Amino acid sequence: MSAPRNRIWEALNDPAMLKAAIPGCSYIDWSVGNALDLEIKVNLGVMHPTFKGELTLSNIVPAESYTLSGRGKGGFMGLAEGSADVTLADDGPNTILTFTANGGASGQIMKLGKALIGNSAQRIIDGFFERFGAAAGIEVTPLPRA
Repeated sequence: MSAPRNRIWEALNDPAMLKAAIPGCSYIDWSVGNALDLEIKVNLGVMHPTFKGELTLSNIVPAESYTLSGRGKGGFMGLAEGSADVTLADDGPNTILTFTANGGASGQIMKLGKALIGNSAQRIIDGFFERFGAAAGIEVTPLPRA
């Protein structure tokens, strides 16, 4: 990312930046402590459920890393949950952001099939970084996937 690590860290913790970056996000704001309330409409191809839930930040090392965990209820669609370990590192005047994510779901959403859900999750992740860069005025260059 074409910005210093502190600037990326601030943007990753700014609800306005996150709302602009999360595809389908209609609401996000700090609630209590290190938690954010949010509402997201997810495009699962044939269905577009709205999930309401909470994101919690833990294992926080300012301007370096954190774990972001979330859980959302999509009404009759069931429950979706996931987490991501996010790490920032200096790359000269720029920043390398790496993350490892995992997630799961229950209820009707699982009946749609893992492939559909996996593809939707990947679109959300890809869309997040494209939109995050645009919202923050930062050039984002994806690294090759390992």
